[in-house]
Amino acid sequence: MKTQKNAGSNLLPLFADLNSKGVYASLEDMLDIHFIREHTDIVREAARKKHISIDIERLLTLDKKRRECVQAVDVLRGRHNAESERVPRITDAIEREQVIAGLRSAKEELSKKEEELKPIETEYMRLLLLVPNIPDLSVPEGESDAQNQELRRVGEPPRFDFEPKDHIALLKDLDLADFERGTKVSGFRGYFLKNEAVLLAQALWQFSFEKLIQKGFAIHMAPALVRGVTLVGTGWLPQGKDEVYKIEGEDLYLAGTAEVPMMGMYEDEILDENEFPKLSAALSPCFRSEAGSYGKDTKGLYRVHEFFKVEQVVLCRADHEESVRWHEALTKNAEDMMVELGLPYRVVVNCGGDLGLGQVKKYDIEAWIPSQNKYGETHSSSYFHDFQTRRLNIRYRDGEGNLRFAHSLNNTMVATPRILIQILENNQQADGSVIVPEVLRKWVGKDRIQKLKQEER
Repeated sequence: MKTQKNAGSNLLPLFADLNSKGVYASLEDMLDIHFIREHTDIVREAARKKHISIDIERLLTLDKKRRECVQAVDVLRGRHNAESERVPRITDAIEREQVIAGLRSAKEELSKKEEELKPIETEYMRLLLLVPNIPDLSVPEGESDAQNQELRRVGEPPRFDFEPKDHIALLKDLDLADFERGTKVSGFRGYFLKNEAVLLAQALWQFSFEKLIQKGFAIHMAPALVRGVTLVGTGWLPQGKDEVYKIEGEDLYLAGTAEVPMMGMYEDEILDENEFPKLSAALSPCFRSEAGSYGKDTKGLYRVHEFFKVEQVVLCRADHEESVRWHEALTKNAEDMMVELGLPYRVVVNCGGDLGLGQVKKYDIEAWIPSQNKYGETHSSSYFHDFQTRRLNIRYRDGEGNLRFAHSLNNTMVATPRILIQILENNQQADGSVIVPEVLRKWVGKDRIQKLKQEER
């Protein structure tokens, strides 16, 4: 199974393929073009705030051309079909030949118009997929994560009476990871977790599931292999194309989060409103090329190509206030876990330039990294309104029997191995050992990780 980076660098064939296979009943199902026509200034402002380059005027021009072309095709096809039905009833040979000749000419004209429509539809679809969702009014201005605004801090960073080590030194000293052999096997950013680091990672998964089951979440193990339409539907393609690995020769990609397969799980389904809110928690392997991070965090566990994550995913009624309530609830689930782990952290609201294509609003949770004297991201929490469900055609019948697109949200519950950085560094002791957070001890089997002689392992 071969993969290649930057799989989405040429997405036009994918866009054309989506339409030719009838993935969507109509192109408008992917994004409400009527809204774009009627509220062009709002859409233009959303693109500005998110720092996304999109030619809205070109899209509207194509929209007009497409509607005109579709109308012409429908008229020509209707005439052709009507004349074709008339032929068997014509008894006069000369008249029959004249009608058949006219049908040939009409068919040529129809084919010509259909060919004229194809490139218009392809470019129209490409631009439509790049139109960003409208960010919430509370989203701050800014170009990058440097302009994210802090909302709150919880917990005090530890004060050491010794020179603390970074997580790389702790991992090596305690025989918890092998980066050299990881690089030999997997290339740049490769790693092996070992011994108690593996137990810690598994303990974090178990702990997160335990907490979420208590809150009514159904737990899953989600596949990492997903189809292109699922990545487009969730908004990872085309904007995140440089982050995605593609399986060579197949319409399969490696997902960067369980959000993608969990949303794809309900593609083209009509759900019962009584099922809402639909709460899912999913563990999956995740893959990201980290193409935009060259030169950043090149050592250690902060940015790796392959990792595991437990993701919270929610489908709820199409109501803004309900989305907001669930956004806060999902964020609180992750914060409660951080408190129980004893990790000092802060919550930031992401600025417009740090939002994805479909996100209405996003919070990041960042835990304290002693060796860097700063906070580092551990969680992201987002809501999308109907951006993803419209693309994936996930609907429900409301109390009046009307079909509506659901709202979707997702939030990291825990991502490993990244959070091991903060766990190891904040809990290190003067003798080089690391205290295991109390809530994880029943799975790790000990309260302290310390350097052991080879024969003791």
